[in-house]
Amino acid sequence: MENIIKVKNLTFEYTSDEHTHRAIDDFNLNINEGEFVAIIGHNGSGKSTLSKNLNAILIPTQGDIVIDGMNTKEEKYLWDIRQTAGMVFQNPDNQIVATIVEEDVAFGCENLGVEPLEIRERVDSALKNVGMYELRERPPHLLSGGQKQRVAIAGIIAMRPKCIIFDEATAMLDPSGRQEVMNTIKRLNKEYNITVLMITHFMEEAVEADRVIVMEKGKKILEGKPREVFSHIDELKKIGLDVPYMTELSQLLNKDGIKIRTDILTVDEMVGELCQLK
Repeated sequence: MENIIKVKNLTFEYTSDEHTHRAIDDFNLNINEGEFVAIIGHNGSGKSTLSKNLNAILIPTQGDIVIDGMNTKEEKYLWDIRQTAGMVFQNPDNQIVATIVEEDVAFGCENLGVEPLEIRERVDSALKNVGMYELRERPPHLLSGGQKQRVAIAGIIAMRPKCIIFDEATAMLDPSGRQEVMNTIKRLNKEYNITVLMITHFMEEAVEADRVIVMEKGKKILEGKPREVFSHIDELKKIGLDVPYMTELSQLLNKDGIKIRTDILTVDEMVGELCQLK
């Protein structure tokens, strides 16, 4: 399987007149096409800095990032990289530029010089993919937070990326809005084979990924399938991270003498396990 993202010995430093802060320290990462990877870490761990390097908003201080064969250090690839790896940010209001939903979704395609007839087709398809086609003529300011974020995702989809990077894309949404966006993300990944890199601080979102990476002080400290990573409860809590509620509950029940699996991740798994108790 091909690597769509390759990060080799990435170091990134913010510099000012007074001092230098190393936000990412000798970081390595390979992501396969079609994979769903979640990156977690507390504030200041370097995960958002990483996302901006992946989209060539920032350029590595040292090391290399290659997106679908294109090195982010080469300016000639800048727009191709951003078309290949689209980014959805935390605040959807910062990405919405038009006064009508369908016009906003068309904006990126227009900047790419796509033909008008193809733009129409792409916009309709993208809005249907995120469940917003019926609201295509609605002003964005009348939408809920979850709906706005789905419009932002549609705008990225319309540019036909191979990969979408979600940088805390659900952080400002209520639970129902987060669920709307997560359902959209999972569908894009599973049905359309779009590679997903999700940076999140919600552990219940990370359990949906194929692989979870934990960052601390700019370094990768844990990596593996969600069940493997979240089994390190003490290590995660030591760096200020939570674990999925059901994982913690399974540990507590075991301490109270109720013998069930200790690697449970979801409510459905917990219900299934409890139903087997005699």
